[in-house]
Amino acid sequence: MKNITVVGVGYVGLVTGACFADLGNRVVCLDIDKERIENLNKGIMPIYEPGLAELVERNVRADRLHFTTSYAEALKDAEFVFIAVGTPEGVDGEADLQYVRMAAETIAQEMDHPLILINKSTVPVGTGDWVADIVRENQPKPVDFSVVSCPEFLREGSAIPDFLHPDRTILGSEDPEAAERVAQLHLPLRAPIMITDLRTAEMIKYASNAFLATRISFINEIANICEALGADVKEVAKGMGFDKRIGHHFLEAGVGYGGSCFPKDVKALAHMAQVHGRHPQLLQAVMDINAYQRKHVVIKLHELLGDSLEGKVIALLGLAFKQDTDDMREAPSITIGDYCREEGAVVRGYDPVARETALRAMPYLELTDNAYELAEGADALVVLTPWNEFMQLDMARVKEAMHTPILIDGRNLYEPSKMRELGFQYRGIGRGYNGEGLR
Repeated sequence: MKNITVVGVGYVGLVTGACFADLGNRVVCLDIDKERIENLNKGIMPIYEPGLAELVERNVRADRLHFTTSYAEALKDAEFVFIAVGTPEGVDGEADLQYVRMAAETIAQEMDHPLILINKSTVPVGTGDWVADIVRENQPKPVDFSVVSCPEFLREGSAIPDFLHPDRTILGSEDPEAAERVAQLHLPLRAPIMITDLRTAEMIKYASNAFLATRISFINEIANICEALGADVKEVAKGMGFDKRIGHHFLEAGVGYGGSCFPKDVKALAHMAQVHGRHPQLLQAVMDINAYQRKHVVIKLHELLGDSLEGKVIALLGLAFKQDTDDMREAPSITIGDYCREEGAVVRGYDPVARETALRAMPYLELTDNAYELAEGADALVVLTPWNEFMQLDMARVKEAMHTPILIDGRNLYEPSKMRELGFQYRGIGRGYNGEGLR
């Protein structure tokens, strides 16, 4: 059993703390948000993530997982301190490190024995060296410490299995002994462990996310070309994916990527490149294509509803940026909803989980309790989140409830021919004119 402290009880920090506790360690999770800590001590989760509430409850009950707002309490017996605070997007696209600075300063002031500090937050290349300088400058008296970078690769909606069964663990440090101790901490995960220097480890995180975002924007570019040429992007992606050099992952055309990682990390990497005199043309194209995908949905609405959306009821089926989460950060539904509202449309929405978070992001939204209520009297239904329950809907019932049976399938959930048979005016993303033939 190791004594671990996790600073920051957001998405990454809470999953990290709960999973390490489940591996048999004693974990103290710290956050300066008193309400969040009070709620966690009552068993109330700050986020929706499948299996997380049960995991936290089990380890609290086993006395392996604790929550506090006190740095002194959290650091008292700690051997490893994970910094997992937020790094939101700054004014120019850079990562805002104010919370990392605050955590490093306070740790420095409170630590009274040697520690290994582990950057879990996604931070710009060079942050590990910067954190080490902050700690040295803010210690009341010198205490030994080391800094290790251990970037996270968690997907919202599958964060717990991603943590417990990772593809790899990346560690970066200028202290080989500290890196080896952190490697030992991760051995129960039974995954390859790569140890490198601090800056390379930090870069691996950004490069990985930028590459995945590039795949998404690439297939969306292909989808738009498919629409012009009469090909079906789902079949194109399937055929491409059989090539072992390409594979099937992240080749699903749609309304673009969102969430807390890809948008922020691609922008931050592009900003780092520009600051250092490089020209990130590919990264800029990735972002431009992603932004266009949301506008593309509105263009389809105009094609079917006319030049004006004034007074039209636009129903958004799914609001979270992806299924199995309530995260609305950079969700396509926000951009598309805003476009429609600006043109005078009435915007409705339904999501199985993202209700409170959606209303905070889109206060004008008319929320409904289910998909059938959403469809009642709607002029167009726009599918934006691929929740499993949406694939089981009685689409004939949905069609009958609508004022105008227009279906914009932003996630390509439905088969175009079947939707046309039901009487929908169907538009997917890159579905070869949606089976209507060349025009």
